[in-house]
Amino acid sequence: MTFGPSLFDLPFPESPDLWIEQRHAASFHGGLCGVDEAGRGPWAGPVVTAAVILDYDNVPDGLDDSKKLTEARREELFGQIVSTARVCTASASPATIDRLNIRAATLSAMVRAVNGLSQVPAYVLVDGRDVPRELKQQGQALVKGDGRCLCIAAASIVAKVTRDRMMVRLEEHASGYGFARHKGYGVPQHQEALDRLGPSPHHRMSFKPVRLAAVEKNRASKVRHE
Repeated sequence: MTFGPSLFDLPFPESPDLWIEQRHAASFHGGLCGVDEAGRGPWAGPVVTAAVILDYDNVPDGLDDSKKLTEARREELFGQIVSTARVCTASASPATIDRLNIRAATLSAMVRAVNGLSQVPAYVLVDGRDVPRELKQQGQALVKGDGRCLCIAAASIVAKVTRDRMMVRLEEHASGYGFARHKGYGVPQHQEALDRLGPSPHHRMSFKPVRLAAVEKNRASKVRHE
């Protein structure tokens, strides 16, 4: 049975408020879950999602939108989150992104992250504008939720750190693209590598810059063999 979006959205202020969120969590017997993603925009690598149920008696200090934090601070908070909260991550590969499209692949991974939690959540808060239709629980989309809701902020940190680590490891299997530095985003260095090397198996062929680079690489190869 799919409940879908909640008929009665929980109110959240413009910045995280522990007292308000504690009250929301108490109304669901602690089963309040935040969900976020990292990596929708890059040209390469997976999209990673995270689901987090915080222990509201032991919330790490300084939770916020992962984009507002330094890498060192994200790493520090990541360790605190995974040691105090219930956490699950899920990802979608470039092949899955190309097959489904980035939005559908992200929403599917979000559902898998929620379903993988060791505690079944009662209510799910999702950063952005979409609630996955396949969620078994009631869900609420919260625009800019990673800067307004502590459990979503925690999920954003976990997803970001997890994906960054994956991209660093990916550099070992696809050297020359600079994945460890730019994490697959469309920076000039990445464009230069695409122009020079062509796409790798870890690139998202459904993304226009990658698709154009593949076409150009194939054209150049044909010219050389004529």
